[in-house]
Formats: sequence, C-alpha cells, structure tokens
Amino acid sequence: MGNSIKSFEVSEETTVYDGFFKMTRVRLRHTLFRGGWSNELFRELFHRGACVAVLPYDPVNDAVLLIEQFRIGALYFKADPWLLEIVAGAVEEGESPQQVARREAMEEAGCEISQLIQIADFFTTPGAFGEKITLFCGIVETPMRDGVHGLEEEGEDIRTSVVSFDEAWGMFENGSIDSAIPIIALQWLAMNRERLRAEFNGG
Repeated sequence: MGNSIKSFEVSEETTVYDGFFKMTRVRLRHTLFRGGWSNELFRELFHRGACVAVLPYDPVNDAVLLIEQFRIGALYFKADPWLLEIVAGAVEEGESPQQVARREAMEEAGCEISQLIQIADFFTTPGAFGEKITLFCGIVETPMRDGVHGLEEEGEDIRTSVVSFDEAWGMFENGSIDSAIPIIALQWLAMNRERLRAEFNGG
C-alpha cells in the first residue's frame, strides 16, 4: 500500500508572533503514501502545548458542573460568544495533568476533586494547533455550587452552573453546548454514569 516508511524534515522554523500565544512558520517536507517526498511546504503552527480539561461530576446527585465564559474563537460565529464548557487549563512546567485538573477546578469553579478518572488524551485541531488535551472526569463528594470564579490577574470571568446530567445532556442535544471538549466529556459520562453511580453510592 505505497510507502510504509513515514518521515519528515523541518528545514526552518521562524517565530511570527510571540504574545499571549505563540505562532511559528515552519518550512518542511514529508514522505508520501505513494512514495517519494512532498514538495517543500510552509505551514503556520499555533502553539498551545499540553492542556487539561475536567468535568466535575457528583455521582450521588447525578449532577455536573459547567462553566460559562467569553471565548474569542466564537466571536465571528455567534452573536453570543459566551460558551458553556468544562474546567480547563494549561500544564505549566513541573506540573502533572492531575495537579492541573485539581488546581483549575478550584480556581475556575471553587470545586474540590476527590478522585480523577482519565477519559482520553487527544489533539484538538491538529491541522494548525499544537495542543493536546488530557481529559478527566472529576468525582466530587462535597456540594458543588453556582457562582462566579476565576483569577482576576488572568482576566478570568467564569460563571459556574450545577445541573443534572439529564439537563446537561439536553443542552448538548439542543446545541447550547457547542464546544468539542465538553461534548466528548458528556458522551463519555453518558456511557459510564450508571457504573459510577453504582460505585459511589455503595454498589
């Protein structure tokens, strides 16, 4: 089935922007499935790095915590660019994904995670973004509350809402939740919530 050896060569990488985020322009070529090498290609790469997302879930009350915040990426697609999402943040040097999940849950939602269940590792938009997500379900055993959270020094203005799983699923089905990461998390929870409820409600 063509060339089975996959390889690439980067001949140049230039920083074109380095601010809140970083973007580089990469000159490269790679092997082709039909054999041989591609022509020289130029691609812009938006660097985001390793990130974490966590869906806080209370299995006793069958409730999840969603957050809502302004998102620049939705600005030209929606009249209302405030998206319903789940807790998330970037992995800083020296941190583990688990540490980030617990830290961000407290910063963004005032929520203490008692146990983390890893759902998946995946790339978000690999055609242009260098971002890989570690996604968790975070079991919460203390009351989750509606409120406003976030770090003022980071310009965060985050509203939390505690809703039943059925209500959250309805938001997904009617399009109110239209961001990929919470959709993936809710789909995983839909497949696993009965097991989790049995486990955390004493069998």
